[in-house]
Amino acid sequence: MNTTKRVAHFALPIALSLGVAMFALTPAIAKDLLTVDLVNEPSSLDPHQQWNPDSYYVYRNIFDNMVTRDDAGQIVPQIATKWERTSDTDTVFTIRDDVMFHDGTPLTPEDVVYSVERITNPDFGSPQLGQFNKIIKAEATGENEVTLTTDGAYPALLAQLVKLSIVPKHIASTMTSAEFNEAPVGSGPYVFESWDRGVSVTVTRNEDYWGDKGPFESVVFRGVPDAATRVADLQAGAADLVVTLNTDLAQQVESGGKGKVLTVNTERVAYFAMNSARPPLDQPDLRKAIGHAIDREAIVEGLLGGYPQIVDQMLSPAHFGWADGIKGYAYEPEKARELIAGLNVAPDMELGLATSPVFDQRVVQAIQQMLTDVGLNVAINTTDMATWLKDQQTTPEQAPMLTFSRWSCACQDPDGIMYPLLHSSSNWSRVNDPEIDALLDEARSELDETRRAELYAQINRMALEDADILPLYQAAIIYGAADNLEWQPTSNESLFLNRMSWAE
Repeated sequence: MNTTKRVAHFALPIALSLGVAMFALTPAIAKDLLTVDLVNEPSSLDPHQQWNPDSYYVYRNIFDNMVTRDDAGQIVPQIATKWERTSDTDTVFTIRDDVMFHDGTPLTPEDVVYSVERITNPDFGSPQLGQFNKIIKAEATGENEVTLTTDGAYPALLAQLVKLSIVPKHIASTMTSAEFNEAPVGSGPYVFESWDRGVSVTVTRNEDYWGDKGPFESVVFRGVPDAATRVADLQAGAADLVVTLNTDLAQQVESGGKGKVLTVNTERVAYFAMNSARPPLDQPDLRKAIGHAIDREAIVEGLLGGYPQIVDQMLSPAHFGWADGIKGYAYEPEKARELIAGLNVAPDMELGLATSPVFDQRVVQAIQQMLTDVGLNVAINTTDMATWLKDQQTTPEQAPMLTFSRWSCACQDPDGIMYPLLHSSSNWSRVNDPEIDALLDEARSELDETRRAELYAQINRMALEDADILPLYQAAIIYGAADNLEWQPTSNESLFLNRMSWAE
């Protein structure tokens, strides 16, 4: 694997000290306890609010979803045991009759209906609304039956329901989302125990779980922003599983004699968003110049050890609709300089680049240097993840000018990534193109898979032509794990505790 390609033209400072408190490195590996170091503490444990990784890693184990994916990536039953599409718009689901919420109350079809209505209610303000807003009706149509009605045909329905968590109506309906976030109650394999703000979230095994029970009596999730500290925790025995390592730290784990590396190429697409609602980025040639200024090969091979795969579309090979033959912007810094020279861009005009410690700061700093090299003045603005998410989910006029991010819908369907990032109705989108809107609306209702894939390929080519958003690479996620922890990561990044075990 070549790790030396074209990396000498930018500096790569690595900030190993982010002002975070070091955890006492006391051994934590015990048969009844699993300790997980996340990047940040969850921004929400209400599953109908954020689904950023640090939140999803935790609440995915507190709640059950309508359906799930097995380790091979196939959609399989969970709360819904079977389903049948009875028309282009109606799908009938049979609901399990042996599931209990953590307070001992049975889960019923009414809870499923309430969960759908809650997340699709615009007044609730879920950031996931664009993933579910094709569902226009949920109705209990039998003792153990729910019918979902969509606005037209919606082939991505099952893929989206993979991440629809079922919450108890009798509890959630009496609380605000903020209150439910403080004391979440689900039906999953782990029960919320406590949240020590700024330190950790603790969950305990649901001894009455209807499915495969978790192997650990308790699990502690800690927010540890500094990746080097996460590795130190692992090697000292203070953590059993640590997330989001870079290649340098992965090599440190492999050569350290304690702990192992687990990695998988995910459905997560790293991208660079440019806010065309804010000058000077309203000039298409400036956005194209930025496309030519970013050396994706140097990032992937030189910084990320060749683990990710460069992509030229807002999809990964793990998604339905991946199309061969789409070509993005080649690395041509001279062409970038020529384009910028002909534009109305003042040399001292500062372009803010929004980031958070959850993202690999080597990549962010490299992109900043690449844009500086072609004559742009780029300033990195770092905030905590909760603030970053809030800043992203706003009007284009208020959103950051530049953003490096990685997107996963945990659904492996293009509707889950392209609709929220490209459709003008989404509060994540910086794109306002009526033709792209119309094609996205058509694609999410097209039942013919061949035609649907063609539509997404067309949308991706259009987005590239106008440089609305720059796909960078299919992200690989690297975990560090205790030697005796058995677990196979999956491309949708679902950290299922009850699919783990201690080695004998």
